[in-house]
Amino acid sequence: MRKILVVGAGQSGLQIALGLQAQGYEVTLMSNRTADEIRSGRVMSTQCMFHTALQHERDIQANFWESQAPRIEGLGVSVAGPDGSRVIDWVGKLDGYAQSVDQRVKMAGWMETFAQRGGQLVIHGAAVSDLDYFSRAYDLVLVSAGKGELVSMFERDASRSPFTEPQRALSVAYVHGLGPRPEHPEFDAVRCNLVPGVGELFVMPTLTTSGRADILFWEGVPGGPLDVFQGVKDPSEHLALTLELLEKYLPWEYARATKVELTDAGGTLAGRYAPTVRKPIGRLPGGGAVLGVADVVVANDPITGQGSNSAAKCAASYISSIVEHGDRPFDEAWMQSAFDRYWDTAQWVTKWTNAMLGAPPEHVLNILGAAGQLQPVADRFANGFNDPSDFENFFYDPDKAAAYLESVAPGA
Repeated sequence: MRKILVVGAGQSGLQIALGLQAQGYEVTLMSNRTADEIRSGRVMSTQCMFHTALQHERDIQANFWESQAPRIEGLGVSVAGPDGSRVIDWVGKLDGYAQSVDQRVKMAGWMETFAQRGGQLVIHGAAVSDLDYFSRAYDLVLVSAGKGELVSMFERDASRSPFTEPQRALSVAYVHGLGPRPEHPEFDAVRCNLVPGVGELFVMPTLTTSGRADILFWEGVPGGPLDVFQGVKDPSEHLALTLELLEKYLPWEYARATKVELTDAGGTLAGRYAPTVRKPIGRLPGGGAVLGVADVVVANDPITGQGSNSAAKCAASYISSIVEHGDRPFDEAWMQSAFDRYWDTAQWVTKWTNAMLGAPPEHVLNILGAAGQLQPVADRFANGFNDPSDFENFFYDPDKAAAYLESVAPGA
């Protein structure tokens, strides 16, 4: 039986551990926190997982919260004008629903399931020196801990990483008491609110430790008016700042947020990081090699909501590569090929995300504007969050955009 070590118990690490465990591999999972510590700790992320990523969870029978989490059936875009009005506002319908489960709920539950199914769970923060030893004891070591010392083993891929600095200052608040959007009270949707030159606000329904909630997620241009959360330690002050900015820049979202309160004392988060693609093989001082997973090797800005989706897709891709490799050694050539297979889909996420971080060119504004008049355009843009490779067909090139809009125009 092949022995595999997974370091890091996030979306990708746990999904790989559960998936390989189901295939009969002897899996050890290392986490720096227990399930109870995760469940009672601070929120770790925002997450809205679209159809393909959710299907990967179903494939390994790990979709434990599907019946409880809100079904997100649409994705809306609003653009604020200089006077605080909405110059663009529409919602596209998703072909398959999306869902968001607070990672405190999911990771804790998955970790307990892994142990209950006979997996070896080690609560220990791993250092590079630990991996030196483990690389000789296991057939394969996968590193899915996306922060800290271990990431420094993986070299930045400058050819795929146009940014050296964070492109957004990030701020999250999980709240109860948000009112429905009056435009579509009958179904749940993620709302993307764009404030040109200032930043973005994403609102998404989620399932948290205390039931249904909503996430208010500001992405601020660094140094701009939304970049005010660094150093704010008090959760109530964090929420007050969140609402103050809502009232100023997005009054239509503020109107339904006047009665919100934090889900819990750990319901806020702030930070920033530079979007980075890294080379997938980490080489250890003793000569061994480990394979980087998900955020360790492809960390995109969350502006396109792809983090947990990409982690799920990376996990599914790596599971396939491992199983198909049979009894052959997991050497560096295999590690590179496993990453290349994942990059076939990840490259489209990186391209789209990096494009969305800049000021939108005229043809993109035309697409966003047309979506308000033409439902097929709104629906196609919304479903691009599930399959970002489709943006290659109509989003980046002005001629392709014009041809597409012409093809869906009335009377075309």
